Amino acid sequence: MRRNSLGTFSLVARCSRTYALGVCVSTAVPAVGSVVPHAEARIGAIATQGYTNIHYGIEGLKLLRMGFSPRTALKAMLSKDPEKEKRQIAIINSAGEKAAFTGRENTEWKGHIIRENCVAAGNTLASGKVLEAMGETFETSKGSLAERLMRALEAGGAAGGDKRGKVSAALLVVGGEEFVQTRPFLSLRVDLHDEPVRELRRIFEAYRKWTG
Repeated sequence: MRRNSLGTFSLVARCSRTYALGVCVSTAVPAVGSVVPHAEARIGAIATQGYTNIHYGIEGLKLLRMGFSPRTALKAMLSKDPEKEKRQIAIINSAGEKAAFTGRENTEWKGHIIRENCVAAGNTLASGKVLEAMGETFETSKGSLAERLMRALEAGGAAGGDKRGKVSAALLVVGGEEFVQTRPFLSLRVDLHDEPVRELRRIFEAYRKWTG
């Protein structure tokens, strides 16, 4: 399955204390949560965007599960993709190993930033400050991984985000001590909204109140 997720800013991350893994993302097209974020507890988190191919999320988690490092898994997938220069991929595993790729055919501003416990990536952005704000906010924030991801997404939007505007957003978190056995993950989505990141925050706060 392929779907255009051009003009997207995302962050994949892990919590070094609880080993939870997650992805936050927003873009200027509907239903970004159905294609970009992928994560599996104790395995890894992946964002596949640009000219999106969800194979990178599905196959990527499979390779991580088999013991491949993010860098090796990404290299193997790209080697089989004739349209790789249209892709943008960010990966982190439960051990904190990371890898990222931004194809040359993504629209400016495009790029990725790798930090200690996260990778921020984006294309068709207002500027590189979007990713800088996301990475810095995540690394300096306190609280649960979900809260830190939300703050990073808000920081990316405040720094300019997708230069065409924003339509959808998503938050996906797996594993870690914040989840009980009956709720092993958090998956929240805003598929179509004038202020998707703000709406995602509203839903997130309502969810926390309900589960708390």
